[in-house]
Amino acid sequence: MKKWGFLCVPLGWARWMRRDAAAAWLFLAPSAAGFAVFYLIPFVMGVMYSFMSNTSGGQFAGLANYRELLASDSFRKAAYNTFYFSAVSVPLMLALSLGLALLLNRQIYFRKWLRTSYVLPLVVPVASVIIIWQMIFDWNGALNYILSWFGIDRVDWMKTESARNVVIAVYLWKNIGYNVILFLAGLQQIPKDYYETAQIEGAGRFRQFFGVTLVYLTTTTFFVVIMSIINSFKVFRETYLMAGDYPHDSIYMLQHYMNNMFISLDIQKLTAAAALMVCGIMVIVFGLFGLERRYRQFME
Repeated sequence: MKKWGFLCVPLGWARWMRRDAAAAWLFLAPSAAGFAVFYLIPFVMGVMYSFMSNTSGGQFAGLANYRELLASDSFRKAAYNTFYFSAVSVPLMLALSLGLALLLNRQIYFRKWLRTSYVLPLVVPVASVIIIWQMIFDWNGALNYILSWFGIDRVDWMKTESARNVVIAVYLWKNIGYNVILFLAGLQQIPKDYYETAQIEGAGRFRQFFGVTLVYLTTTTFFVVIMSIINSFKVFRETYLMAGDYPHDSIYMLQHYMNNMFISLDIQKLTAAAALMVCGIMVIVFGLFGLERRYRQFME
């Protein structure tokens, strides 16, 4: 027997645990190596470049690149648009995906059709669908044609403030299906006995929703919010395909700024902007972790 603190573990069991841990690390090694080569090492090198005056033979410049970046009007505009987009689109995504999940969790007539419709955006390539979105929101597109039936003036959707609403609509369409699947899985894990008990005690539908459904969906909601925030920072692909390198000011995102810095080979500003964006995401995520931990303590 081998003593670990107050526990007495047989030597054979200890050897088996070591062998099992070694096998686990062996299986994880390829993924860990790939993550390090393609993500971790390039990110660390990028952070190092952000403190240098030049990528080749440069000297340590301290925070000079970050001060120059924060003084840039284009960067401040891109950062504001990105965080504004996340602040608007993520709550909309949360409300719509939870509402659809609650609807699909019931026996409704067009349930199968809805399930097919929210899964399709997950499997259809974005590049091919963007053509349809362009046909809808073009100056001579389908939406303006329909508006003309009702005597409403045409709107240049991608060259006015309305471009932000178009990008939000594309973001919701593309990502809502994944969140609905997560919420549906969470709803189906809630025992029906809880609803029956709440109903016997006189709780109405709203009381059951806030007292049972939302409480037991805390973990799922937390994960959905984090994934929605991360996906909102990755909306560059759709915006780039619809509006190009230099879109309307309302949809000029951080990814546009970094892409333009890459084209002009301004690596210092590119890496500094990437580092600041990662820091912003980490602050938001860690803040959500703190809120989730406090909520759990309050519920306990």
